[in-house]
Amino acid sequence: MYRPYSSPIGSFGSSMDVESTIRGLTQDFCMNFNTGNYDQVGGLFASDGSFMAPHHESAVGPKAIERKLREFGEAGYQDLRVDTTRVDYSGDMAMEVGRYSLSMVKESGAKVADRGKYLKVWRRLGAWRIVADCWSSNLPAAATQISEEKSPVAGKITMISDDVPRSA
Repeated sequence: MYRPYSSPIGSFGSSMDVESTIRGLTQDFCMNFNTGNYDQVGGLFASDGSFMAPHHESAVGPKAIERKLREFGEAGYQDLRVDTTRVDYSGDMAMEVGRYSLSMVKESGAKVADRGKYLKVWRRLGAWRIVADCWSSNLPAAATQISEEKSPVAGKITMISDDVPRSA
């Protein structure tokens, strides 16, 4: 029986093929980030791909994204884990939604665990490439900061008390 070759490059197979390809590429993202291969992670992005991290300017393009990821690694971000909860696609576009967890090592050596959610948009450009990636923590902003000196928004955020009535 003939069985067509399945490849992440240019495959127009079933939805399970697209979903498993996206899931596999996301695991490659994690493995390469965790091992410090930031160039390999940057290579997963389209030439105009955007990496939108909370409290940071967007990084656009593989080289800028590689630099931004290196900054995160050098700031103590490590042990990235993801759980893809949903992959939808139509034609050459796919959307991935999931949860992440990671550890941040503070300057004091203490570890802070972070967890949150992410959204990636993929486009098939011969191979599947990330065109947009954003994420946000489920933890309060103060709990996720590595140190106030390194945060560009430190001292600029006003926390509103829970005593303030909420309006619709």
